[in-house]
Amino acid sequence: MKSLFFKFMLSFLAFGLFANLQAKEINDSAALKGVKETKSVFLIDFTNVQKTAFYLNIIEGTHKGLISQGVKPNMVLVFIGETVKFLSTKQDEAFEMENEESLESIQNSIKRLAALGVRMEVCAVATKVFHVDNSTIPKEMNLVGDGFISLIGWQTQGHKLVPIF
Repeated sequence: MKSLFFKFMLSFLAFGLFANLQAKEINDSAALKGVKETKSVFLIDFTNVQKTAFYLNIIEGTHKGLISQGVKPNMVLVFIGETVKFLSTKQDEAFEMENEESLESIQNSIKRLAALGVRMEVCAVATKVFHVDNSTIPKEMNLVGDGFISLIGWQTQGHKLVPIF
């Protein structure tokens, strides 16, 4: 009988603890304690169009999450490498047909991020290497001479590096 009572009490406590954990608000308050503004520079280097689309949506959510927690985000995105191919408004017809949804998502994210005040920079070294016509880069984005130099400059100005690749 004692064993049954003990199991019941253990189950009851475990359920109560689980319910309490679910009732707690999920946030980043420990990491953001005393933080009023953040300065971040995202290094974006993907070889996959779907992954590019996915992470641009995640970054937008991060921006909104900071604001919802009372923090002013100061974000810069620096696109290097093959990723620059996915930013172009002019794609190879077969690639565009195969990846229409992701490419559309990327263009929509660019517009929404720009509207939020996020600075987006595209490495001109990468556009040259990957044969992307600079005139096809969306107007919301800024071409920079060298993405690595840009990263160095932003970090020297106090932006924290967020590498995603």
